Amino acid sequence: MRDVRPLKRPGQALALALAVLAVPFLASGALAESTAPASPAANSTTYQDSVGEDPTAPDITTLVASNDDAGTITFRINVPNRAQLTQDLVLIMDIDSDANQATGDPQNFGADYILQYLLGEAVLYKWDGSDYTLSATQSSLTASWASGPTIKVNAADLNNTRRLAFDALVVSGVVFDQTTGDIDCTACKRDVAPLIGLYTFDVKTTPPTLVVKSFRPTPARPASGRPFTLRLVAARSDSGAVVQNGRVTCVGKLGNLRLRATVQRVQGGAATCTWSIPANARGKTFRGSVTVSFEGLKAAQSYTGKVR
Repeated sequence: MRDVRPLKRPGQALALALAVLAVPFLASGALAESTAPASPAANSTTYQDSVGEDPTAPDITTLVASNDDAGTITFRINVPNRAQLTQDLVLIMDIDSDANQATGDPQNFGADYILQYLLGEAVLYKWDGSDYTLSATQSSLTASWASGPTIKVNAADLNNTRRLAFDALVVSGVVFDQTTGDIDCTACKRDVAPLIGLYTFDVKTTPPTLVVKSFRPTPARPASGRPFTLRLVAARSDSGAVVQNGRVTCVGKLGNLRLRATVQRVQGGAATCTWSIPANARGKTFRGSVTVSFEGLKAAQSYTGKVR
């Protein structure tokens, strides 16, 4: 029998009994690989499940695991014959966050986490070496249901996973006693994917860059005898966060003459470079550039203009 560990509902002594939710399996220990390769562009992998085993049970047809550059992992579990989330439906996912069966729960394919979605609430539990306890890191966890559940969780809440293994168990017919927290699963129907082992998924992200959001000269053209400023606003490509500090490099030239910047720092969310344009510079060409470096990332922009 396939082992599903007892789980608790927050605030109640609610447990899903092993004998009730157990499903048969043919072998243990083998990881079931995806049947479709990941797409490098979207990093999305589709897993096919067998269909039609029990017409009265929830029927998982496909599962799609994907992630974005911020490390948010999405599990989409398609259950077409359960269009809406009803009170009797439960999702349980085993998640082996290091894809290593030698660590984690030895009775559950090395699972490091169990995700439980019931009564409209998703909760993450972590294996502590002897049991599952409420995970201290699950702030990113969200869940919804439309012809099956969609689960989103950031890799940071799964021990910064870069390769994981998982399965999905959908159960219908679960009756909850709201007073005692007891469960009656006499009429339960279930489908598990995969039937043997776990699927594997690699979390792939594009290395972040700094993107130039704006670049503004003040005044619009350099003027002789006046200060001239270039302001560059840069943001991280993964989070969109604007750079608020970092190292600024200013290069300014008037013909062959190199000008020293009088201001060279991040201020007001912009990498700022200011030069004093000589009084005799009218008609000459000014060339300048601004570079900001932050946490190993760089953004730069150049400017060329005739001094008025």
